[in-house]
Amino acid sequence: MSIAVAYHGRSVLSRPAGGAQALRLAPNLNREAVAFDAALRHPIRFREAVSALHDIVINDLRYKPRDREAYEAWRREQRRREMQVRATAFQQARQEALAANNSLSPEFEAEFNQKRSRYWRARTQFTQRLMTRDREMWRMLMPLDPVVTVAPDVAFFECFSADQSSYGCLTLDRDDALGASAQTQLGTTNVDYSWALYDHFQTLRSYRETRLKVDPEGFESTTAGGGERREEKIDLPDGWLRGFMQVQAAMTLPMRRVTLSRDAVYSLLAWLRRHKARTSPRAMRFELSPGRPPVIALEPWEERITSHAGPYEGRATEPVRIWGVRRLLSLARVLPLAEAFDVYLLGTGLPSFWVARMGEMRLTLGLSGWTANEWSGGSSLDLLAPPGEAKQHRLESAVSALQRERALSFDALRAAMLCDPGDCAATLNQLALAGQVIHDLQAGVFRWRQVMDMPLGAAELGEASQEATESKLLLRAGEVELVSRTPSQDGAEVLIGKHRRTELELVIDRDGVVRRGKCSCSHHHRGGVRRGPCRHLLALRSLAMTRHSSEDASTTQWYNRLVNWSDN
Repeated sequence: MSIAVAYHGRSVLSRPAGGAQALRLAPNLNREAVAFDAALRHPIRFREAVSALHDIVINDLRYKPRDREAYEAWRREQRRREMQVRATAFQQARQEALAANNSLSPEFEAEFNQKRSRYWRARTQFTQRLMTRDREMWRMLMPLDPVVTVAPDVAFFECFSADQSSYGCLTLDRDDALGASAQTQLGTTNVDYSWALYDHFQTLRSYRETRLKVDPEGFESTTAGGGERREEKIDLPDGWLRGFMQVQAAMTLPMRRVTLSRDAVYSLLAWLRRHKARTSPRAMRFELSPGRPPVIALEPWEERITSHAGPYEGRATEPVRIWGVRRLLSLARVLPLAEAFDVYLLGTGLPSFWVARMGEMRLTLGLSGWTANEWSGGSSLDLLAPPGEAKQHRLESAVSALQRERALSFDALRAAMLCDPGDCAATLNQLALAGQVIHDLQAGVFRWRQVMDMPLGAAELGEASQEATESKLLLRAGEVELVSRTPSQDGAEVLIGKHRRTELELVIDRDGVVRRGKCSCSHHHRGGVRRGPCRHLLALRSLAMTRHSSEDASTTQWYNRLVNWSDN
């Protein structure tokens, strides 16, 4: 998807003589006009929190295999050079003998060292400049500029990581974190972001008054025909926007909440910093028993960490496992500021949301089921989607109520829509997938917020893979059957299934990732599982990883199933 943005200048930290410094954020001129100008009450806390948000954005933990092509080319070059050395040994010896008769000047070595130092100094400067000024390279790290929303009670910044697996949201209470705003215009926009702005964040100090300003002057200058207008075309990576919206939609669903103490999260991050798993499983396991403190077990070491924030008050449940736990290291910078952490769980292999409570601020870190938001985890997330599309009149009613009130609780929205809880949840889920609604987990309200200046549909998000879509149809029709599941000696699991008269065989490891499979369809015959499993193997895997072999027929049953699992 291609997006056009336009900015008046760049976001900067200005220091006028004799006045308070201002952190001026340049808004996107192609979006609605948003204005805000207030003093930061706690600049140091804001600096650390927004720096943690930056770490989430640039986080990319996708597996990067070694490029052996370069190594093979190096070996060929080495062999060629060895042959040249042997063939030209006589000529080299002769040149050395001739050179011995003409002594070099005393200044030659000093001049050579000077030129070499100048070369490496220029090369280093060029590398740094390329990193900070090359927009194409920067877009590989940050596909889309951060989204800023100014609401009546809060202001929040949102971002999504380059590897499509981590979502970050920094929320500031306007009454406690910010002073009074001389000019306020509610809405949502993108703001210009760069490495230079991140460096400016690091200069914030408590002894200097700093104002946070979403600058509306760009709109006025553009109208008057003056000032610098900088336009840019952004080509979002395939699947990036869809992954962003899928995580947003997952936030609207009922979830199980677990409170962790700061010392437990410190122990967790310290262990992850010092250890790196070499074998599967590489998961974090939540063991929750009513009346007892929550326990986190880190696999494969079976290191157990107990939280002392209080006993778990929910219902008993089977252990919940999440993967890609090294992404939690982004929370390290806010650890000294946090009072406690609330973790919202959807189930094993599904997204989780970590909310760091920091008084007047809170940082939400959303993690997809896997570090790489690809086919290995996407089918599990699709199982949470409500059955069928929401009614158009309910969508219009919810949009009207949220645009008018800006933020509403679930019960208030249900009353405004005059529908049952299942239909209300399905409507909110669809609005979140369209980028129009965000669920504020800590405040317990749904906020009106448009990621783009238009609702997002299949044309913008991109369709799911054909095989993943067809696998859902097979599940609904009940055409795939799980016959048996047998654990192997290495901890993997062998699944035997059947599609009509065709036998299926699938091997998944303890992380739920497909290792190999057998199917007689044409898709599997052409590429095996290298390009993703076929629809039959995906359906078989979904049957093995969920307790429900088919999607519920009604939104009420779908919603009750989620509530029964998440009910605390």
